[in-house]
Amino acid sequence: MTKVKVSVLMAVFDTPFELVKRALDSVLNQDFEDFELLVIDDGSKVELSLQMIQFCASYQEKTSYIRCRNQGQSLAINRAVHFAKGEYITIIDADDEYKPNHLSSCMHEMEHADLISSLTETVVSSNEDYYVADKYDLHKNIHVDDCILFATLFGKKEVFRSIHFENQYSADSHFYEQAAKQYRVKKSQKRTYIYYRNIASSITAMHKLNRLALS
Repeated sequence: MTKVKVSVLMAVFDTPFELVKRALDSVLNQDFEDFELLVIDDGSKVELSLQMIQFCASYQEKTSYIRCRNQGQSLAINRAVHFAKGEYITIIDADDEYKPNHLSSCMHEMEHADLISSLTETVVSSNEDYYVADKYDLHKNIHVDDCILFATLFGKKEVFRSIHFENQYSADSHFYEQAAKQYRVKKSQKRTYIYYRNIASSITAMHKLNRLALS
C-alpha cells in the first residue's frame, strides 16, 4: 500500500456542491504535496454523490471516495481513519477551506506535538457568529478562538486510531481532552484554516437555531 505523509478526511452530507468543490480545491492547491484526500459521503442525496464521484475520478491520483449510510460527521470520520494511509491525519469541513500553506504549517508544528488544534480565520455575518454554545453550559457562549475546532485537528495516525470521536456536541473538544491524557497536545496560534460561520445550513448554525427554539 502506497504510503503518504498526510491523510485529509472530509465527511459530506448534503452540503451544496459549490461549497464542497471549494473545500476540495483548497486541499488540492496546497504547497505541501505529500497527501491523500479521502471524501466520505455520509449518505448524501444521489445528485451530490454523483458530482463528488465525478470530481474524485478526475483527481484519482490524490483523492478517494467512500460512501456510507448517514451516521453523522463524528462516526463518518472514525470510519475513514481505517482507510487512511498517511502518517498524519487531519480533517476539513465540507463548507470550509484551507489556505495554501495549511498542511505545511501544521507539519511544522508537529516537531513538538502529537496532536494540534489551531485558530481559524473566521468568516462571519455578524459579531455574534464568533460565539458558540459552551459545552459546560449550553445557555452560555464562548468565542470560537477558545474552542477546539473539529477540522483544525492535525496529528499522528496513532492518536486517531486510539481515540474515537463520540457522536455528541463538542466531540472535537472531548477528543482533544482524551488525547491530552496520553499524548503531547498543542493549540497552535496560526490561522491557516478558513472557518465559515456565515452559512445558514451549517451544523453550528442549525444548532444555534435549535437553541433559540428551546429557549
